[in-house]
Amino acid sequence: MSFQYLTNLPLDKAKTEYIDRLIQNGMAPKTETISVTQAAGRITAEPVYARINSPHYNACAMDGIALMAHLTFGAGETTPVSLTAEQYTRVNTGDKLPDNCDAVVMIEDVIECDDSTIKLYDSASPWQHIRQIGEDICAGEMLLPSRSRLTPASLGAMIAGGLHQVEVIKRPIAGIIPTGDELVPPTKDPEAGDILEFNSTIFSAMLRDWGAEAVTYPIVEDNLDSLRTAIASALKECDIVLVNAGSSAGSKDYAAEAIAANGEVLYHGIAIKPGKPAILGLCGDKPILGVPGYPVSGIIVIEELLRPIVEYLCRMSQDPAEYTDATLSKSIVSTLKYQEFVRVRMGLVNSKLIATPLSRGSGVVTSFMKADGIVNIPQGVEGFESGETVRIRLLRSKEALSRSIVAIGSHDPLLDELTELLQRATDGQISLGSSHVGSMGGIMAVRRGEAHIAATHLLDEKTGEYNIPFIKRYFPNGGVRLVECVKRTQGLILQKGNPKNITDISGLKQEGLRYVNRQKGSGTRVLLDYLCKNEGIDTSSIYGYEREEYTHTAVAALIAADSADAGLGIYSVSKLYDLDFVPVCNERYDLLIPDYAWDSPSVQAFLEVLKSSAFRQKLDDLGGYTVENPGTVIF
Repeated sequence: MSFQYLTNLPLDKAKTEYIDRLIQNGMAPKTETISVTQAAGRITAEPVYARINSPHYNACAMDGIALMAHLTFGAGETTPVSLTAEQYTRVNTGDKLPDNCDAVVMIEDVIECDDSTIKLYDSASPWQHIRQIGEDICAGEMLLPSRSRLTPASLGAMIAGGLHQVEVIKRPIAGIIPTGDELVPPTKDPEAGDILEFNSTIFSAMLRDWGAEAVTYPIVEDNLDSLRTAIASALKECDIVLVNAGSSAGSKDYAAEAIAANGEVLYHGIAIKPGKPAILGLCGDKPILGVPGYPVSGIIVIEELLRPIVEYLCRMSQDPAEYTDATLSKSIVSTLKYQEFVRVRMGLVNSKLIATPLSRGSGVVTSFMKADGIVNIPQGVEGFESGETVRIRLLRSKEALSRSIVAIGSHDPLLDELTELLQRATDGQISLGSSHVGSMGGIMAVRRGEAHIAATHLLDEKTGEYNIPFIKRYFPNGGVRLVECVKRTQGLILQKGNPKNITDISGLKQEGLRYVNRQKGSGTRVLLDYLCKNEGIDTSSIYGYEREEYTHTAVAALIAADSADAGLGIYSVSKLYDLDFVPVCNERYDLLIPDYAWDSPSVQAFLEVLKSSAFRQKLDDLGGYTVENPGTVIF
């Protein structure tokens, strides 16, 4: 009777059942803690949080002089301001901002009169040419969620954030056992009948490309006992074992029997050509794959059957680089003098790729870490207008971008936690990229069809109601749904111990107080203006009213570093930085979702996470939130 393979299963069925069986037996990714400097290309096992601010001090961003900005007020071409040496300090780029200074003037704008006197023909604004504490990274912020690949920019961001070690997914070790009496190690002068053993080199390279480690064992002769012993030895040292050759129907093909002696042969024979003799075996939670000896057959078998296992254990997949066209959501202004590369965040919104420019500061390493693509602005071009179609070099695949949720609007750390939970729930298949442009900016992005979600907490001064009056105003014909997220506590974030003795909003008027504000269009800025109006406070009397930051954490970081005394923000960041807090109000923080995005699998997965108990637990840990019916449509 001729030889019969044990099975002849369709490839997809064999693959699915094989992986399911291994997972049932306990196959799962392992983790390890390694140095950040050695972590390029690895996958984060847990979310990564910054430990320190970056910059961790107020840094001069130009060569020139540091001074108090008010000393220059009124300077002009016909009314220069003269300053003596006691009124300014000479500084270089990167220097710590001297005490009692809040601005830097570039050396090119300084007119030297004599050894001690200078003239300025233009006034300086407070905090110009200064990299403020936390400009790039704020302590306690999530730098990366779990299941994120660590890029070179990620490593820089982590080090800037005070991290020296990171917990990553451990690379599985695959042991390759070449078998065959006719095999010889690579040599320049093989004898007749010798077959150079090069399959292990091919397989090792493929495995390393997928994120695994490969170990090649010495060639094993065609002997059942020798092969059985070799497999047993490899199982002790490796997470995966490949037996190369010996899986076919020849008289010396012992692979199936040797695998069975160490565990179980699930399938022997797959309905593919080439590659039919493949053996799918296992020992507990460890795969043992019998791979045909012909190179093309072997490549097809491990590509189809081993790669999914490696990617499962590594939590990573390879995305090819490509170019595409996308629509800009914001204008990019560039100088004519240089060719400029601008990082953008991207997502597929309403069947159109949208690209949102990220921060372009040369010291903001996180912009490269977050980038989905790069726009190349040629020399001699002033930039691109909002709504213009631009060519982008992708850093993520189009397929990955199609699963990315574009969230534009108000900032809250809970968005980072939702990103983490979403990536964990979908095993990294769906991501959420949020751009913090304020509540009004989010509403406008949805109105232009450029976002899947907009976080908003806008207070209507006439009715005292949050969000709904604005939805009625800007979407009179509907087409959107306002979804409940949380209620959160807003208040005055103050230095530890409240040295200024601030008890309410009227305390912002006091002499010498340094305030740090949120940007125009943000719900928090609208709330401050509303509170000041009710108290009869002229906002121009608040020193620092025009000093704007784009996140609550940035406000808290500046206060914690004694660069400001007060700012309006949410309780959770006050708790994060161990600062004092005076509650002002509880407000609605809702999510605006357009109808065109509502039924997408990504948004529906996001809503499931929003309703989850894990999200509620995260909010309890953060503090300052009330959760009632998240995910419920309220308008």
